[in-house]
Amino acid sequence: MLTWRCGVSVPIVFHLPFSARTLIKHLPSSNQNTFCPHRIRAKTLTTTRIVNSSHFETLNTRQQEQIHLYVDALLQWNRKMNLTAVKDVNEVMERHIDDSLAIIPPIKNSYTSHCDSSCNSNLKLVDVGTGAGLPGLVLAIACPDWKVTLLESMNKRCVFLEHAVSLTQLLNVQIVRGRAETLGKDVSFREQYDVAVARAVAEMRILAEYCLPLVRVGGLFVAAKGHDPQEEVKNSERAVQLMGASLLQLCSVESQSPFGQRTAVVCLKSRRTPKKYPRDAGTPAKVPL
Repeated sequence: MLTWRCGVSVPIVFHLPFSARTLIKHLPSSNQNTFCPHRIRAKTLTTTRIVNSSHFETLNTRQQEQIHLYVDALLQWNRKMNLTAVKDVNEVMERHIDDSLAIIPPIKNSYTSHCDSSCNSNLKLVDVGTGAGLPGLVLAIACPDWKVTLLESMNKRCVFLEHAVSLTQLLNVQIVRGRAETLGKDVSFREQYDVAVARAVAEMRILAEYCLPLVRVGGLFVAAKGHDPQEEVKNSERAVQLMGASLLQLCSVESQSPFGQRTAVVCLKSRRTPKKYPRDAGTPAKVPL
């Protein structure tokens, strides 16, 4: 099994405007399908409710230690760069950590029910616009069998992510600096992931064009949203369909954050994304589908 670790020494013979430890788009590609066989089951849009008093409490001792190390680093680095508006450790735990952990049950349940129950423990997941590593780095801690790619366009945030991955000694994470619109056209990344996730990045119709080109046929796109995303979801139906997917279900999740109930919007990809998508960098946000 291939194990990824941010910080592995990689020969680089040219100068880059960012850290050489950050894994960039020039990665080896493979045209072989290494995923487990999957079945696509068409379903109507449903709403599921998942309740957990504290997702953090479900982690083992080592994972809880890793979360605390990450949170400490996040708050320390936040003093010199803008990583989060939250500055209190308890608020970080409630607003960011618990929210990130809350989308794990929807991912697992949806993947088992609609994709392939035999591959749940070896998911290949990409967090688009991860920022400070939310939710991707937290998911990598909670699900060490998953292979997690943190996609971020800003160099300074990638430098922090390198530090956080090294500090928590995660072996299942790779950090990629780049834009989703660019990597969505790169054969090394296009339709290579079982699951794409996004949290606090953009509205659904924009996220669809960012994320779904990265998802394999039969995979999932999961967007972490607020308590009532119905209108936003409805407005995104055309964009989701153009990317080769359909809205599968809305999972209502009880979060310990001050915002209360949150929603995981789950989309199932049933056919390949047309080659013209994603459009050029910046276009999805300026001219949403």
